[in-house]
Amino acid sequence: MDGPAHQILADGRLHLQHGPIDLVLRAFGAESAVAEAHSAAVDRFATVLGELVGELPELRKSMSERPRVEGAIARRMVAACRPHKGFLTPMAAVAGAVADEILAAMCGASPLDKAFVNDGGDIALHLTEGETLAIGVAADFSRGPVPAVNGRVILRHRDGIGGIATSGRQGRSFSLGLADSVTVLARDAAGADAAATLIANAVDLPGHPGVARAPASDLDPDSDLGPRLVTVAVPALSPDEIAAALEAGRARAAAMRAAGLIRSAALMLQGQSVILDEPREIRP
Repeated sequence: MDGPAHQILADGRLHLQHGPIDLVLRAFGAESAVAEAHSAAVDRFATVLGELVGELPELRKSMSERPRVEGAIARRMVAACRPHKGFLTPMAAVAGAVADEILAAMCGASPLDKAFVNDGGDIALHLTEGETLAIGVAADFSRGPVPAVNGRVILRHRDGIGGIATSGRQGRSFSLGLADSVTVLARDAAGADAAATLIANAVDLPGHPGVARAPASDLDPDSDLGPRLVTVAVPALSPDEIAAALEAGRARAAAMRAAGLIRSAALMLQGQSVILDEPREIRP
């Protein structure tokens, strides 16, 4: 495997890539501060993959087995998953935790007006007073395999949101549910990542005869989900079935918000969506 690589893109964003980890980030502020932030991101990124690989056996354990980890990113992953009930491994928060860690390195190196780190759609962000950040939400898979942009999120410093993450069966990881996508806003990206995974799992119609499922380990022997059944195909659902599946996910999301674990969420299934009504950060 090649070592970590980095390059500045034409629009000023920094691209970092090593094995399966692919980040795009940007810092805003004084030229010297941005340069220092980029340098810190490159330095920290160089150690990320090796750090995670060294702790994979623990990170693939269920939270009920109390994984014992040492690295900073692994600790972020475990902390993000600990408040939740039900089956979950720290790997549910890996993308968000990596984004959080690189953002922390950037902000620790220099004062920035704002910054973001995008790890495949799971985004850690930093906003100072008076700053905003607009993020497009591409979550509509009703027209094909490539998601269409069907909303945007406008975030402000006072919102207290440091992470946005998306999960679902159309994403990079397996899902136990039916959701095409679930986008979550939370205090940090690792927390949003773990929550999005569980909410997407909850968008479900248990026992539906048309839903095809297979053991995760049959599809990927290294999956942290082991023999658990993951969704591989969903038939065209009736409006009532879509509404019922989305309501199950909405109820899970609402419970997380009531517990202070997330701020808002948008759930998408076969062209239909549900958005938690308060606060209204996600707009069509």
